[in-house]
Amino acid sequence: MRAKLSYALTAAVLVFYFVLVGSRGVMLIQSGTLVTVTFGVAVLILPVIGVWFLWKNTQFVRRANALAAELDAEGGLPVDELQRTPGGRIDRDSADEVFTKRKAETEAAPDDWRSWFRLAVAYHDARDTPRARKAMQRAIALHDGRPVQQL
Repeated sequence: MRAKLSYALTAAVLVFYFVLVGSRGVMLIQSGTLVTVTFGVAVLILPVIGVWFLWKNTQFVRRANALAAELDAEGGLPVDELQRTPGGRIDRDSADEVFTKRKAETEAAPDDWRSWFRLAVAYHDARDTPRARKAMQRAIALHDGRPVQQL
């Protein structure tokens, strides 16, 4: 719940920023000179890119959460078997050990979105966010029956 609230707050702040920047871009365009129109168009490009980026990330999070809910309903969510430091952080060796198991499971069933989902969680626990995201994108694509890109 805390993560959802944090994401919603961040998205709201970004949308406010996009509106503010967009209004400045429109004001520059309305000035009518060549320089201000050029700057106004350039300023309008930033919110467009930002909205696209926010939309894509929101879609990714919603699809990943849907997979998590489906996997939970099947009883297939990965069990938290990680050891933690006294401060509560995940022990690196423990994360690497679980990752090795998840990677072997995925290699044994490369077309199973469930194994890719669990591998994505293992990548995340091992603090490899870029690979975690790619593995989750592959899980989503396999679940949806779309062609997958190589990891």
